[in-house]
Amino acid sequence: MSAVNKKRQGRGANKTTFFDRVGKAFSEFGKRFVDGSIGTKLSHFIFGAGNIYHRQYIKGILFFLIQAAILFVMIFCPSINGTPYGYKALLNLSLKNVYEGGEFDPETGHFMTGSDCKLMILFGFVTIALIIIYFLVWNMNIASSYKADMDRKVGKKPTTFKEDLKELLDGKFHVTMLTPTCIAATVFTILPTIFMIALAFTTYNDQDMNDLGTNLFHWNGLQNFQAVFTGEGSLGMEIKARFLPVLGWTFIWAIFATLTCYFGGIILALLINKQGLKGKKIFRTVFIFTIAVPQFISLLAVRNLLGEYGPFNALLMKAGIIDAPVGFLGLKASDSELLAKIMVILVNMWVGIPYTMLMTSGILMNIPTDLYEAGRVDGASTVKMFFKITLPYVIFITTPYLIGSFIGNINSFNTIFLLTGGGPTYTGYQAGGTDLLVTWLYKVTIDQGSYNTGAVIGIFTFLITATITLVTYRRSRAYNEEDTFQ
Repeated sequence: MSAVNKKRQGRGANKTTFFDRVGKAFSEFGKRFVDGSIGTKLSHFIFGAGNIYHRQYIKGILFFLIQAAILFVMIFCPSINGTPYGYKALLNLSLKNVYEGGEFDPETGHFMTGSDCKLMILFGFVTIALIIIYFLVWNMNIASSYKADMDRKVGKKPTTFKEDLKELLDGKFHVTMLTPTCIAATVFTILPTIFMIALAFTTYNDQDMNDLGTNLFHWNGLQNFQAVFTGEGSLGMEIKARFLPVLGWTFIWAIFATLTCYFGGIILALLINKQGLKGKKIFRTVFIFTIAVPQFISLLAVRNLLGEYGPFNALLMKAGIIDAPVGFLGLKASDSELLAKIMVILVNMWVGIPYTMLMTSGILMNIPTDLYEAGRVDGASTVKMFFKITLPYVIFITTPYLIGSFIGNINSFNTIFLLTGGGPTYTGYQAGGTDLLVTWLYKVTIDQGSYNTGAVIGIFTFLITATITLVTYRRSRAYNEEDTFQ
């Protein structure tokens, strides 16, 4: 049996399934209710009751206040700009009380003007998040009370609030440090992502909803996704005509931008680290300087240099090489699309190669010299040692970086947007000749306000990048043979 197969079997030997974990959780929950004290049983209904029963008053009051606050929001439904939180937000999210003309208030029997679609969706998911938090805190308060029960059974005194705080700064310090990060990730990453994904399944479009009284939405299932292939929806035929060309160019760009910078960086690192080369520090400093300068400054400078009336065109015209300015970056509709695509790849090499050079330089210094000595003894040439020793070693170490670089180039907004603006443009279409999915997404949402269509493009982009990342990395030698070069 190979080492790789043994490793895979070892990984799966002690693996428990999702259903096993769920079954264990329910089993432990039932055990806590049956074996717990009266305080623990009450904690299933009143947060903090078990802690108060065990005279952990501060902890018990905190649990109770959290329960009271969440129930207050859910029952009394405070609102912002006329859009409520709580159970009404869930009704709005399910559209049971939403009709054309505004939000329907079942208590008054009238429509509420001024309802905002974005807030209705957002508050609906925030309410769902509050419900999840409620059950998490509910489980925590039961577990806390049950722990106090177990402490009393073995003759220990339940921990005080001061002792719990001390533990959070000692044995559970990792929890203290990671909790703010998890909260921030939930608020600023997970919720906005869920919100934008939800828009892909709605009719929400800012251009069609200028009247606040009708600024509502409807769930339309997969219609927005079907529009990519049928040409229906807010973008009409553009989404059908331009999606596949933009997707194809996105892949071409990502492949060339990744490989040129990757192998260019390796070659540059080999040249700079060549024995006997004088002025190595100067060469490294020059290329590091391109990293130190903010990328947007470099890209805007190149845009001005290669512009229609920029210095480069002026020099070519003065030398008599060309008679009229060349549209290197496709800034006009009549410019060459192929030339613009070639230029953005070349400019990206100037921006990206130094990063690979720095990383590769460190790897080259750590390749065992014994390998090269053995190669020389066997009569291997410099080129053969590069392809048999250097390149496999570098690729093995940098595979995660290579995958990340490819995914980053798929979402490379700055290079395209600052150099070409997506041009050259097509009459009647937002997506230009050099637009990537991510730059097209920006135009669809910011310029046209088609948030539902933009969300569809974003989901397609995510599915592509996530699939490529997972499949490629799981099949790479860096994952399956991580002990090879150790």
